[in-house]
Amino acid sequence: MYVKREQYLSRIRRYYDSNLIKVLTGIRRCGKSVILGQIKEEIINNGLADEDHVISMNFEDLQFEKYTTAEKLNKAILKSIIDTNKYFIFLDEIQHVRNFEKVLASLKATQNVSIFVTGSNSKLLSGRLASLLVGRCKEFRIMPFTYSEYIKYYEDNKLNIPQKALQDYIRFGGMPQRLDYSSEEDIKEYLDSIYYGIVEKDICGPKSKINKSTFITISRYIISNASKDFSTDGIVEYYNKQNSDSIYRETVHRYLEKMEQACLISRVKRYDIASKRTLRAAEKQFVVDTGLILACSDSNRIYPAHSLENVIYNELIFRGYDVKIGKTYKGEIDFVVMKDGKKCFIQVAYLLSDENVINREFSAFDSVRDSSPKFVLSLDEFDMSQNGISHLNIEEWLMGKKDIVLL
Repeated sequence: MYVKREQYLSRIRRYYDSNLIKVLTGIRRCGKSVILGQIKEEIINNGLADEDHVISMNFEDLQFEKYTTAEKLNKAILKSIIDTNKYFIFLDEIQHVRNFEKVLASLKATQNVSIFVTGSNSKLLSGRLASLLVGRCKEFRIMPFTYSEYIKYYEDNKLNIPQKALQDYIRFGGMPQRLDYSSEEDIKEYLDSIYYGIVEKDICGPKSKINKSTFITISRYIISNASKDFSTDGIVEYYNKQNSDSIYRETVHRYLEKMEQACLISRVKRYDIASKRTLRAAEKQFVVDTGLILACSDSNRIYPAHSLENVIYNELIFRGYDVKIGKTYKGEIDFVVMKDGKKCFIQVAYLLSDENVINREFSAFDSVRDSSPKFVLSLDEFDMSQNGISHLNIEEWLMGKKDIVLL
């Protein structure tokens, strides 16, 4: 069972026949391979290519493990190209091939091809690949199911939608295959396997110099505390109190970089609203899927308000916004949302349960002199908009029934 991920396909479709290299990046098991398969299916069904002009390789499939170098891969692909008609090439988890960027550059320069690649590394387009193919790639960041995709999965497959669907999504996240499991124990075991698979394959592999035990301790702490205020010194203190060996700030920053490269987390900068500039040092961490917060929690519990804020962040990124944390001279705005030179401000609350909470959330904008739209998002069903600040119900917003406006 699967859901057609039209939100991504609609963005990629116009590049099907383009000679730009289409690069799909994202965390393991978020559905990149499924999307690649859906693209291939559309290309064949729409008559862009016959099956014998489609070349597919998945480098986590044993039958392709011998193509570990650029030379071997290039030779295998060229052997399959037997005429001058266009070939569509699909290379899944390309990071397993050493110097793969040389193959892509060569094929693009010498053959009539349309190339699609996926990788579980956010830096796939950095370094050598960027220098070889500058201006010749188009990246698409793939994420786990959004809430609307999660609902669509149940609808398309004629399954009963969970009674408390949003709570289920907040707690267990949107990793597509986790929907194959029904019990919390099985879901958590599956999410654990994702986390440890990333650690083993993408971060602490055979050639890595990272201490796996230390990395697991630190990364699980960071993930389980996603969207909370972040302090490198606090993490160092937390670790050093509980372990005989010691770590330093540099170690934490190195681990954060590795987690970001593996698409586990996003490191979000703060934005000074008054001076309109991004603060380089200050940041928060958001995890790519809230189910991983549960998987990495030692207490088997989550903080719903923080997980909800994480869901909002991921949805904003999915919709193509640039997102930062807002800093005012009085405090903080949860999100400054920007796109095409426009912006808005968002404050997130789980529930506006009483007058004190309502006043706290709406008054967060008091010191903001910027005239851009301001929104409070919560799970409340009643519209509490006031003083020019719009209130939106989170579930309606996630389902696309209401939306924010940028000016």
